Amino acid sequence: MQDSIESFFSELNQIPESRSYGRVSGVQGMMLEVSGLERDLSIGSRCDVIGRGNTRVTCEVVGFREARALLLPFGSLEGIGMGCKAELAATEPMVWPSNAWLGRVVNALGEPIDGKGPIASGQSPYGLRSAPPPAHERRRVGHKLDLGVRALNTFQTCCQGQRMGIFAGSGVGKSVLLSMLARYTTSDVNVIGLIGERGREVQEWLEDDLGPEGLARSVVVVATSDEAPLMRRQAAYLTLALSEFYRDQGQEVLCLMDSVTRFAMAMREIGLSAGEPPASKGYTPSVFAELPRLLERAGPGGGKQGSITGLFTVLVEGDDHNEPVADAVRGILDGHIVLERAIAERGRYPAINILRSISRTMPACNTADEEKIVNRARRLLATYEDMAELIRLGAYRRGSDAGIDEAIYYYDRIEEFLKQSKNERTNLETGYAELAELLDESWPLSDASGQEDRA
Repeated sequence: MQDSIESFFSELNQIPESRSYGRVSGVQGMMLEVSGLERDLSIGSRCDVIGRGNTRVTCEVVGFREARALLLPFGSLEGIGMGCKAELAATEPMVWPSNAWLGRVVNALGEPIDGKGPIASGQSPYGLRSAPPPAHERRRVGHKLDLGVRALNTFQTCCQGQRMGIFAGSGVGKSVLLSMLARYTTSDVNVIGLIGERGREVQEWLEDDLGPEGLARSVVVVATSDEAPLMRRQAAYLTLALSEFYRDQGQEVLCLMDSVTRFAMAMREIGLSAGEPPASKGYTPSVFAELPRLLERAGPGGGKQGSITGLFTVLVEGDDHNEPVADAVRGILDGHIVLERAIAERGRYPAINILRSISRTMPACNTADEEKIVNRARRLLATYEDMAELIRLGAYRRGSDAGIDEAIYYYDRIEEFLKQSKNERTNLETGYAELAELLDESWPLSDASGQEDRA
């Protein structure tokens, strides 16, 4: 009861004593021009535009032109015309999260869309565009995080507070891999952002892929591809704000976002509408300035805070892994996981290309035995891939090179190890033991006396 009263008075204090109004003086495409409020507005301010039939459309200021404020809407502009009243929003955009959000599905405004009724608000507001903890106050990344997917646990080991990118073209299995991570990870809480997702697939993904088990300890933020660019952008901000709430409670958070590319596309639409000149492939400079601000919010917390482990998917256009957004994100994150269409086409899922993927924190968190067995498997894969064309053509004769013969012998075993159905889970310890077994090594590699077993 006390918490509810405090929450009520906190919200009551946000109500202003007076209201300021302006008028719509121009409409061009999705852009509104509002006059009369330019001295009260700044970039990022909110206004409610009151249209015909007393409908309200929330808008955000994205620029100024000739003493007029330029606003983009969060919804449809139907019913909005010249002279419509624009009311200055009372407060800066905030979200009031609580533990009651777990197991719920919300839109970019934090409103429930799962038909389970309203969600109780928390006591403390969280800004949608808050800054990350200062770099000098942040802890180092923590211990290994068990993701439940053996290809990642062994070859791309992830630590608590690390940020990784999942790079893939369309239809290569990103969404299924994310659902496996949400169900099988050992993190305390999952915060999942579906940015620009197909509306038809949202319910299928929630019920079939994520399932009740994964949803029970997750908050899912959804902004479908047909929604306004501001809604898609805000869904990404809300995903990080909710992650920060659970991090501040000392919990280990797994933040999953699908996808950063659609966030960048929304930013591009906003920038071009505001008159910003395009730079690389039509993306405006503000896109590349905003990406690090968003992604740096994930990572280790400071003091007694928990950590936000971030896994962000990047939809590479035309399977070009060097396109502008992919190239920028790869430079910001602490590693990248590459899903390859050719691997998916031969039926091996998850379609992770081990040789093109890397975890920058992995060498420091592995034991000598773990590093040795993983490096041996990588060398065998690399040797086979170098000779793959000759082997398939039958131009290589067995016995010509002992190293190549060994790679051919173990290749199918390693490929079978990397294959994993979406209903199968493998923990960290089991993954290393299975990898050692298929390579005909004893595990652990060192005997009781600490000497390496070279048999």
